[in-house]
Parts: sequence; structure tokens; C-alpha cells
Amino acid sequence: MKRFLLFLALAVAFTSHAQQMALKKGIITDGIKVNDTIPETFALYLPTNFDASRKWPVIFVYDMKGRGKQALSMFVGAAEEENYILAASNDIRDSLSITQNIRISTRMFNTVSSMFPIHSKRGYTAGFSNGARFASLVPTFVKNIQGVISCGASVANTEVLTSKRPFQFVGIVGNSDFNYPEMLALEKILNRLRFPNQLLVFEGEHQWPTQEYLSTAMEFLTLASMAKGHIPSDNGFIKKIYEENLVMVNNWVASQKPLIANGLLDEVIDVFRPHLTVDSLANSKKVLKRSKLFKAQNRDQNAIFFRETLIREDYVYYLEEDILTYNYNNLGWWNYQMEELKKLDKSAKVFERQMGKRLKGYVNALIEDNIDIISIEKNVDREALIFLWMLKTITDSGDFSYYLKVISESSKMEDYGTALFYLEELLKNGFQDKKGLYNLENTALLRITPQFNEIVEKYLKEARYDIIDE
Repeated sequence: MKRFLLFLALAVAFTSHAQQMALKKGIITDGIKVNDTIPETFALYLPTNFDASRKWPVIFVYDMKGRGKQALSMFVGAAEEENYILAASNDIRDSLSITQNIRISTRMFNTVSSMFPIHSKRGYTAGFSNGARFASLVPTFVKNIQGVISCGASVANTEVLTSKRPFQFVGIVGNSDFNYPEMLALEKILNRLRFPNQLLVFEGEHQWPTQEYLSTAMEFLTLASMAKGHIPSDNGFIKKIYEENLVMVNNWVASQKPLIANGLLDEVIDVFRPHLTVDSLANSKKVLKRSKLFKAQNRDQNAIFFRETLIREDYVYYLEEDILTYNYNNLGWWNYQMEELKKLDKSAKVFERQMGKRLKGYVNALIEDNIDIISIEKNVDREALIFLWMLKTITDSGDFSYYLKVISESSKMEDYGTALFYLEELLKNGFQDKKGLYNLENTALLRITPQFNEIVEKYLKEARYDIIDE
């Protein structure tokens, strides 16, 4: 059936005055003011069947670069299907303190609550990667947040979790995501703390999950609300979601992925126990865990996790040493490590291939964390920063921004030999933006040299300046 966009006139009550604004249902509305005294805005999504006569669940989605509309766009399909309101601040930043970001969040919460009939027991947070980590902090500081959907990240700090303010944690992660082992470990911690939690695993790397997984996460939150009596039980909904999850479990078993099937079966038993008799599922789980394939894959994965831990420890140790000593000579060792990871990509063993992807994601995240830490210091260590940029051209050769940073900074220091080397490496790897290259900061003198233009002409066919032989 064709869906029509409906207009909804809403009176938005602020502290100082009321502002009349028209919002569309079924699309994201961006740039909504929190109030007239603070220059903060947020993006909002209302499902097409929004009706102000009943109370609604809301998910506050976090992006640590303030990209509210972009963050919401990933959740829209699931929110439309599961009937959730979405909101995301455009002012949350990883450069701000936790306190500042919590205050921004609280102001947004209050505004959204004043605009719409929000269910007091159905407020949630969500995000991906760093946004997910911050989302997991919010329930500790803000009341009435009942749950978190965390995509590709564990909780920010397990030490701040308290039984006095529990929340439901629904994690979603790819089995080749570098955070996968950490999220498996988190599940055990949350169980020990008696925090309600579920973990949904898909086949993939550090990436947004599909709508199917986001919908399942929202369904789990809805089922928990029914179990707690916050909303009436819907037997038709319960039966439908139960059957869909059993199909997913059977599909994983049929595709010979018993570890993922077992994990999902655990969550189905946990989520549906308050609503249905799940004794038959418990028996199915026992049979699955006794299978030769499950035992073999479980043993292989545990062995890979142990090996992976040792390699990660090497990465941490050598990176710390190299940053402290500006050890450019060790760039060759890092290049060797990346070549070893490429070999894992071609391994006949699936768990080795997954480990290779996780390790590559881990080392890049580790380097980026160090870049962020150094960049915000009062006295920035430029030498350490250049080293890390150079290292990123090895560990993530397809990200051209780091080559450009090295070329710009080297030119600024009149180290034209280094600048020319990274220029050629950049072009070798497929960089095509000639205009951006000739407008690169700090390279005015470099750009007019014959060597620069010879390299450009070699890879991009035509240089801006003529090459004159003397």
C-alpha cells in the first residue's frame, strides 16, 4: 500500500515561550531547536502511524561527531516497523567532556518529552561504535533510561554499572568486528551483575547492522516492557516474533554456524521465558552443544581468541614504544605485520580469516585512539603525530587523508624528500583528486618543483606546471 506523508502541527513548549512548527511523519526532520536560549538542535523521526493519543517509546541515538540526521537514518527502517520515535542531538561531540555531553542529552530529553507523549518507562539510547559506548553511559547519569542498543561496541566502563540503576543492554556485533571478543566477555560480566542483556551476532566486520538486527533489538526491548508490565502483553506479537527468531536459529544451524545459532538460542530462551514455555528450546540447546561441529568450532574459536590476545598485546606494547621514541625504523615491522594479516585473509580456516579482519580493525582503532589523545593535548607532540599518520598509511592504505597530512606537515618543515615519497605512495594507491592535491595546505613551494610535477604527471597523466629540463 502506498504510504502518504502526513503533516502534523505540533506546539513545542519551551521554557521561555511556545514555538509553533510543522513536522512530517515518516521522514527525518533536522535542525529542531532545543530552546531559544541555547544554540543546540536535534534531528527527529516520527513513525507514519504516530498518534498523540497514546504514549510512545523513544530511542535517543548518539553520534559523537554531532551528525544527528545521519545517525537516525540507520534506525529509521526499524523504528518505522517497530513503532519507535527517534531523536539525535547535533551537538554531542567526543571532544566534549562526559559532563557536557550528558547535559546536552538531558536538555534534548526534556524537550522531546515536552513535545510528545513519551512513555516514562520506555526511554532508550543507542549508537554505533563510540556513539554506542556513550549511549551505555547515559543510563548511569540519567533517570528513566530503560535500555541501550549498542552496535559494534561494549559498554564504556563496566565499573560505573550499578545494580541500583540497571538497564537492558542489547548488543549487536559482527563476528569479524575487533570488538567481538570484548562483547562476548561483557555478556558474562553483565550476567554476573544481573543486568538483563542480549547479544546478537551477525557475519560481518565493524559496521552498522542491517535493519533486521535493529528491528530484533527493538522487539527485545518491547518484549521486556511487556514482561515488566509497562505495556499490555500482545500474544499475537509475541508469537510472531518467537517464530521469526526460531527461523533465524534454524537458518544458522542449516548454514553450519552452530556458535551463532547457540548464542541466538540463548537470547530467545531468555527473552521469551516470561511469555512462553521454553523447555523444548532448552533441550534443543543441549543437543546443539553436544554436536561434533559445535564442539570443534567452539574449540577452534577459543584457540584463535588466545592467539589473537597475544598479538594484540604485541601491538599495544610496540606502538607505545614507537610513539615514545619516534621509532620510524620500526615502520618496516608494522608493514610486515600487515602482510601477515593479508595472508590470514586467504586462509582456508574461517576463524583465522575472522581473526585477521579483527586484528586489522583493532590496530587501526588503536592508532586512531592515540592520534585523538595526542591531538587534544595542550602542547601537541607533532613528531609523534606525524609518526602515527605515517603508520596509518601502512595499516589503512586506502585512507588517503593520512598521506595528505604527512605531505602537508613534511612540506611545512621543508622535508621535501619525505613529502615526495608519500606523494608517490598516495598516487600509487589510486588517489585521483588533482585539484585537492594542488590546493593542499603548506605545499606551495613543493608544488612548483619539477619532482612534484613529474610524479603527478606519471600517475595522473598531466601536471599543472610544466617540467623544464635544465
